[in-house]
Amino acid sequence: MPLNSKIPQGELSQKWTSYKSTCKLVNPANKRQLEVIVIGTGLAGASAAASLGEMGYKVKTFCFQDSPRRAHSIAAQGGINAAKNYQNDGDSTYRLFYDTVKGGDYRSREANVYRLAEVSANIIDQCVAQGVPFAREYGGLLSNRSFGGVQVQRTFYAAGQTGQQLLIGAYQALERQVALGNVTQYSRHEMLEVVIIDGKARGVIVRNLVTGELERHFGHAVLLCSGGYGNVFYLSTNAMGSNVTAAWKAHKSGAFFGNPCFTQIHPTCIPVSGDHQSKLTLMSESLRNDGRIWVPKKQGDTRKPNEIPVEERDYYLERRYPAFGNLVPRDVASRAAKERCDAGYGVGSSRQAVYLDFASAIERYGKIEAGKHGNHNPDAETVRQLGEEVVKEKYGNLFEMYEKITGEDPYKVPMRIYPAVHYTMGGLWVDYELMTTVPGLYALGEANFSDHGANRLGASALMQGLADGYFVIPYTLGNYLADDIRTKPIPTTHEAFEAAEKNVRNRIETMMNIKGSESVESFHKRLGKIMWDKCGMARNAKGLAEAIEEIKALRKEFWTNVRIPGEIKEYNPELDKAGRVADFLELGELMCKDALYRSESCGGHFREESQTEEGEALRKDDEFTLVAAWEYKGDSNFELHKENLTYEVMHLTQRSYK
Repeated sequence: MPLNSKIPQGELSQKWTSYKSTCKLVNPANKRQLEVIVIGTGLAGASAAASLGEMGYKVKTFCFQDSPRRAHSIAAQGGINAAKNYQNDGDSTYRLFYDTVKGGDYRSREANVYRLAEVSANIIDQCVAQGVPFAREYGGLLSNRSFGGVQVQRTFYAAGQTGQQLLIGAYQALERQVALGNVTQYSRHEMLEVVIIDGKARGVIVRNLVTGELERHFGHAVLLCSGGYGNVFYLSTNAMGSNVTAAWKAHKSGAFFGNPCFTQIHPTCIPVSGDHQSKLTLMSESLRNDGRIWVPKKQGDTRKPNEIPVEERDYYLERRYPAFGNLVPRDVASRAAKERCDAGYGVGSSRQAVYLDFASAIERYGKIEAGKHGNHNPDAETVRQLGEEVVKEKYGNLFEMYEKITGEDPYKVPMRIYPAVHYTMGGLWVDYELMTTVPGLYALGEANFSDHGANRLGASALMQGLADGYFVIPYTLGNYLADDIRTKPIPTTHEAFEAAEKNVRNRIETMMNIKGSESVESFHKRLGKIMWDKCGMARNAKGLAEAIEEIKALRKEFWTNVRIPGEIKEYNPELDKAGRVADFLELGELMCKDALYRSESCGGHFREESQTEEGEALRKDDEFTLVAAWEYKGDSNFELHKENLTYEVMHLTQRSYK
């Protein structure tokens, strides 16, 4: 099946304007007759549901949390990008587009990325109007800071809790529509099947997680806004509930999965402290604005960080990448940290960490503050106190979080950080309209593959989620539903709903009847170890081939020996988790197959067989300037489809941040 990305004709800068001017519309009276299902209520889901409700559609939203406000978007800390050029430092729509495509190592679709850059400025206006408390300069103007992979300041932020503040804004917009009766919200409901009638997505089967009952819901279209699948690695920065189930059920119903092996490794995470951990904690990338990353110059140095003089420290990012320094993209920073630790320069008890040090920033800010008060020769203690106050204003909640988790005061000693799995660039394949290969089934935000290539730039996740929900889907969904205005709601007694519900029930009963001896958690942990060791930051053909066989064996063991306590018709979190881990066990195999197929290094995906003489990632543009979109063909059977990526404006070059 040829993949039609539906990219509009014409100049790149005019494609979205042209599309909006010529797409089909649905008149207000007809919108009231059309029903839309939204799965997930994070930034993408809440903004889409609020927008569609405001437009007059009948919307149903579903989330597995107890409230839409618990969506994992809340965990985003550092900021949201937008090409406003408030700093007058050379930013523009084109530069944001350029940085995003280059940051993704030339593996994203030009037209989608340009549209994202184009609508970014509107997002900030929308959020300010909603009352999102972005940080402001003394004079009242919105403040900006830098993130990795760029040389301008374009990241808007609210201290270290930007995701939370943006989600509250979107949630308020959503709740307004709930109050008006345009949106019906179902919390504690998990989607377990897409219902397809005559080749179109027409509804979902969901499980009420409180009662265990299965429910059927019709929709003229279904929007998946269910986030990413980083928890396939077990240890990641994602909330423990984050999962792939909604997207995976869509995949098994015919939606192609794009670039599943493309996962984000975030360089600034609190290191693993032992086998007891169930998740990892992220320290925002915004800390790299002012923090300097270093390791001792001597291998195996056991001195405390403050005992190591500056001349005996290796500020390795500043040394290797002078043009960008500590603000290189995430994949570059992550691989550099791994290289230093593997070479024996790691710090901390595990030796799997590097330092993120704020001493220089505290001193610099302290002197500036003292100067503001007319004190041009301040003593060291005054400088430290004033500097700490500035840093606290910018990053205070992040510093508090670090101290609570580690017991160390980052104002006094450097933070210890190490790379960890964070975001997933892979996801359901979508065209320019955000529609999957199943008509009427859309994927928004992190659930789709479209905007970030092989590596997402920091502060672009919030941007994509809100762009898709507020500014893209209202147009593209209307273009599809304009042809559906004569379709009456299909009763949920339809045989397709019957068959889909039976399929879900059989799967749950099969799982519950295994009555084995091993917990769901232990299977998840074992899968995560295979994935991190053999399909993580570095991978090779031998390891990936082994991982595929190991995952198959682990999946077979799961379906014969998993132990799930409790009953089906009750609140049973272990059963919920078992279904999610079962899906991860299938996804993990596809990720390894995709990684094995893609024999190049790109972004954070380092194939040991493909590297430059300096040990940097080496792409194979002649073979892999494409999206690998996989079609599910049955157990362990996936067919590859390719969407060739054409660059009309960007020129494929080897990335350099030196």
